[in-house]
Amino acid sequence: MFEAVEFIEIQEEGRPNPTPSERVLGTYADEQEAVTVGRAAKDKFHSEGRVEYAWWVVRNQGAQLANWIADSSNNQEFVLDLRTGQLVEVE
Repeated sequence: MFEAVEFIEIQEEGRPNPTPSERVLGTYADEQEAVTVGRAAKDKFHSEGRVEYAWWVVRNQGAQLANWIADSSNNQEFVLDLRTGQLVEVE
């Protein structure tokens, strides 16, 4: 099972660093379906004109390691090469 997760940094007055809120967008049997949901959440975030920093990941359910990641600062997407532990840009 794979989960698509959205993180949005919430700036709070009096705190020097934003606190990220974490929201599971859904759990899916298929990794590609979870990535599609993550991409749709990113598109929705941009279409709403939001300015907070946000990122989206797809990971095995309950894992701390992401299989796919994208953020709100650009259009790049990355996957984790499990052989090397390096993030590889999706082209």
